[in-house]
Amino acid sequence: MAMPWGQVSASVYETGRLVTLAPWLTGHHDRIDYLLSTQRPDGSWGAPDGYGVVPTLSATEALLSAGVTEAAGRGLDVLRRSLPEATDLPDMPAVDLTVPALITLINARGAGEPLPMPPGLDSSRAERLRQVMASSAEPPLKLLHALEAAGLPEGAGSSVRPNAIGTVGASPAATAAWLGTGATPGSDSARSYLEAVVARYGGPVPVGLPITVFERGWVLSWLARANIPVEVPPEMVADLQAAIGPSGTPAGPGLPADADTTSVALHALALHGMAQDPQSLLTFDTGEHFCTWPGEDGFSISVNAHVLDAFGAYAATRSDRSDAYVEVRQRVARLLADRQRPDGCWDDRWHASPYYATLSCVLALAQYGGSELAATVARAREWVLATQLPDGSWGRWEGTLEETAYAIQALLLPEVVSNRPVEERYCQAAAQGHRFIRLMRPAGEMSDHPPLWHDKDLYTPLAIVRAALLAARHLCDSAVCRSDQDVLRVLPLFHLE
Repeated sequence: MAMPWGQVSASVYETGRLVTLAPWLTGHHDRIDYLLSTQRPDGSWGAPDGYGVVPTLSATEALLSAGVTEAAGRGLDVLRRSLPEATDLPDMPAVDLTVPALITLINARGAGEPLPMPPGLDSSRAERLRQVMASSAEPPLKLLHALEAAGLPEGAGSSVRPNAIGTVGASPAATAAWLGTGATPGSDSARSYLEAVVARYGGPVPVGLPITVFERGWVLSWLARANIPVEVPPEMVADLQAAIGPSGTPAGPGLPADADTTSVALHALALHGMAQDPQSLLTFDTGEHFCTWPGEDGFSISVNAHVLDAFGAYAATRSDRSDAYVEVRQRVARLLADRQRPDGCWDDRWHASPYYATLSCVLALAQYGGSELAATVARAREWVLATQLPDGSWGRWEGTLEETAYAIQALLLPEVVSNRPVEERYCQAAAQGHRFIRLMRPAGEMSDHPPLWHDKDLYTPLAIVRAALLAARHLCDSAVCRSDQDVLRVLPLFHLE
């Protein structure tokens, strides 16, 4: 409640865009220093497996614009080697806009041999966005979040207005790009928004802010699912209820309504005894699956898992509506089971880690999928057991606190919600994960949680990740695994405070 815009890590991509688009903004040199300090020894920025392309392009272009040639040159060397082989870029929002736009900007600077376009990408979609903006037609709301990729000329922003808090598309980069068009109505509030974000982060900026509803929905649902006793401020619940309209709710002001945030907000309200009819979710029903927003190009497994949570929790907590949306619940549960990978896990377009998607599906199916899908849940949990690292952690690239928290919950929560004893082998694995969490001694700083969540760049929603950690620690610190063997009692109590 004290930080209503949300708690989000800084972004290399977004910070790089502000270096180029708003050198006049407070903290310009701090943003350059941030880019220099986050460059990897090989000259790149970002995570492996294609996740480094967008931040490396953005940081390199920004440093070229600022005249920091040595670090920019190292970035160019990396890009010249990696772009021709970037055949399967991660499914990040607006990647088909940001990558071509950044390559075009870098090549226009004449910094040596031009960068090649990755296979399968071109500038056609960015060009169509530019044409829409030049025509003064109002662009789709979802495109405003990546408005900076359009390369807007002066005077092209007349069809767009900042919202009440001054942001365009809940994005510092998009807001700065809009300001660069010279549009005047709302420019003062847009500048105030940027100054507020910069002051909060000391120069660098996040990829998206505010994320008010998104953050509150996830935090409240994860704490409630783990049976952590909390007193929720009445204003928070009232705000969450008010945010859900006939077409759902956005993650925060300036973004389009989406099925993911809507589902999790509805689920959180149901878990806290204030269930609302999830009819607004039908806006996103394609007949086969639920899309994140109408017109979505991709498919998200975690969105559909959260949709099942919302419909399932409504029926479970409203005795008079126990048969509500039966067909929808059964269809989505079967979809999740059909999309399970052969090894037992799931992956997703909104998170880099399969542990996030797998936890989402395990919880939804274990609680609302019915006994006929118990084998699907069991296969997923076997995968979790099989992929634990020697130090007790879990992770896609290395063991992380966040992914370990997801794995622990996948092992323990299905029995918690059904009030059954947990198998000893699940308890043993959870105890090892608990030990890893204790030894890491998370201080709650951004550096404790590598960015894994998808936006234009990878990011960390810090309060949400901390809630996931609290849930895992609470489960391990409770009596959930205390059997005759007293599996977890070998560990000292790890108090939540």
